Amino acid sequence: MAHTAMSGNGTTAGDDPLQTAVWRLRSRACWTDAAALLQPVTAPAALQRAALLVERCLYTEQGWPEAEDALRTAEALAHSDDERGAAACERGQLAYASTLHGVRDRADEARAALGRAAALIPPGAEGRALLDFRRGLLAENLSHAPQAARAAYRRAHAGATAQSDPLLLSFTWRHLAGLALREGELAEARHGFAESLRIREELGYLVGTAPALASLADAEVEPEASRLREEARRLYRLLGGVPTWLARQLAPPAATA
Repeated sequence: MAHTAMSGNGTTAGDDPLQTAVWRLRSRACWTDAAALLQPVTAPAALQRAALLVERCLYTEQGWPEAEDALRTAEALAHSDDERGAAACERGQLAYASTLHGVRDRADEARAALGRAAALIPPGAEGRALLDFRRGLLAENLSHAPQAARAAYRRAHAGATAQSDPLLLSFTWRHLAGLALREGELAEARHGFAESLRIREELGYLVGTAPALASLADAEVEPEASRLREEARRLYRLLGGVPTWLARQLAPPAATA
């Protein structure tokens, strides 16, 4: 299962106290509490609030009406091309999440929204790397086009590197590794999953650490694979069963007679 990245505000020294508080709550799966700290009176604040609630939908499969309301507010406040592009990117991500989780098929809406975002956010601009990553998710999981997904993830990876966005890098490493694993490239997959896990542990991105552990386990051999999965289960239980989709990956193997 794929999940999303959002700009890693609050993850570096020198960030303002509000962003640090938002990051700490977000990283511990407290998206509603994090969103409550943001007053949606400006376009940037409304966009960040919407992004938090969209991410909550992807991780918990709950909160769809709240995310829609927040997104409409962000769209109404967006005036510049960058702001409209960012709002379209979130609109595409929400439609993608709805389709992925089987809530409602909004694949066409997701493609259209991300296409609008691409027309508004030029290559190299802030937000383009995240957009490229999300277009990769769409290609991989809705269009089932791994080659297109790989190209989009690589563009996102290069952009995240250029913009020093470690959180997004943790996602691009993980998804490129997932494609490598699917093709039987175990060494490449193991390296990418390990890099993703390392970054998330360094950032304290707790809600993303269990998926990173589980992914690395898929590329490892025993007994390391079992150790990693057990650690992932521990974190998954600690966060109250979030992300919801990880339950299937962490389910113990069925007993054999």
